[in-house]
Formats: sequence, structure tokens, C-alpha cells
Amino acid sequence: MAMPEAVEALAAELAPETTFHAGNRGGRRAAVLIALHGSTDDLRLVLVEKTAHLRTHAGQIAFPGGTCEQTDASPVAAALREAHEEAGIAPSSVAPLGILPTGRTRVARSGFDVVPVVGWWTGDEPLAAHDPGEIEAVHDMTIDDLLDPVNRLTWTHPLGHTGPGFVIGDLFIWGFTAGLLDALFDLAGWTVPWDAARRAPVPPRFL
Repeated sequence: MAMPEAVEALAAELAPETTFHAGNRGGRRAAVLIALHGSTDDLRLVLVEKTAHLRTHAGQIAFPGGTCEQTDASPVAAALREAHEEAGIAPSSVAPLGILPTGRTRVARSGFDVVPVVGWWTGDEPLAAHDPGEIEAVHDMTIDDLLDPVNRLTWTHPLGHTGPGFVIGDLFIWGFTAGLLDALFDLAGWTVPWDAARRAPVPPRFL
């Protein structure tokens, strides 16, 4: 399927992988894949739902991804490997477009420096949770739903932290993943004005 013009324009704004600089606190490197796919009228991306029994990030919505292993040639290779292991996305079916030009992204508490890789997925393989020990479900989300102001809010944490969030059905997207979505949409020029004063606490199951 041909890449929509909106995605081509986004690709022009992305940075090459070599511009990513790890933090100076010795954090381990990780990578996530923002897998865009679909058509101009039905643009989508892939998210995974972590299982509820994990010690960290239990039940949270995230992009496929994880720690860069010594066998990975690059963070891009790590993101593609993890997306295959977690969601069944074949690496050969993804064209990497670049990374979000954030310079450094550190996940709170974990100490990981995360490379957010944006890719265009053209595969027709079925999406499914391939790692039941870690992934509960795979969600194929429409960009229109994520951009809809009705589904956007500011999440609040008991410790006083806040950030952009998304609520679609029973899915509550917050924290690092929601921040990447917000940055992606702003960079692409897709953001629709939304009410940042609308607030909701992070569900207790995530705390």
C-alpha cells in the first residue's frame, strides 16, 4: 500500500537514528516501534497492552519495544525484533522512517534511554500477542480516534506529575507512551485542539 502524503511529510521531519544521544547517567538503551499503516482515510498505529502481573508497567498501553540486546545491530533492529516478538509484525514488512527528534528520552524510574523508531508497516500478517508472558493484547488504533478531542485529557498522578493522555473505550493511555503520541502528532502537524484543562487521575491499577 502506498504511503499517504501525510506520512511522507512526517518522515521528512524525523531525525536519523545517529542523532540519538543516550543520557549521561549510564542508562541502558531500549527502542520502541511506532508502526504506522493503513491509508489516507484510515491511518492507524499499533499499540500493545502489557499483562497485569508484570512487576513494572503492569497493564499499561505501550508501543512494541524493549531493551536493545547485544545481538541487535542497532536500536532500529531492536525495535523491529521486539515488534515481531510482541505483536507478530514481520521486520521485513516495516520501512523505518526515522526517529522522533527528542534527543534523549528517559523512562521514569527505569533509567532506560529509549529510541522511538517510526516505521511504515505494509504487512498483512495478523496482529496478535505473541508473548503471553508480557503482552495481554495488541490494539490496532486509528489515528482519528487518538486525535479526537473527546478522547484527550491531562492525566494526573498522586505525586503531582501530569501529562497528555488518551482514553478510548476502556483503554487509558498515559505516561511515556502518551507523551510520544503527543509529540508525534505535534511534529506531524496532525494535532486537533483539545481541552488540556480536562483532567483525570491515573487509574489505581497502574500505581
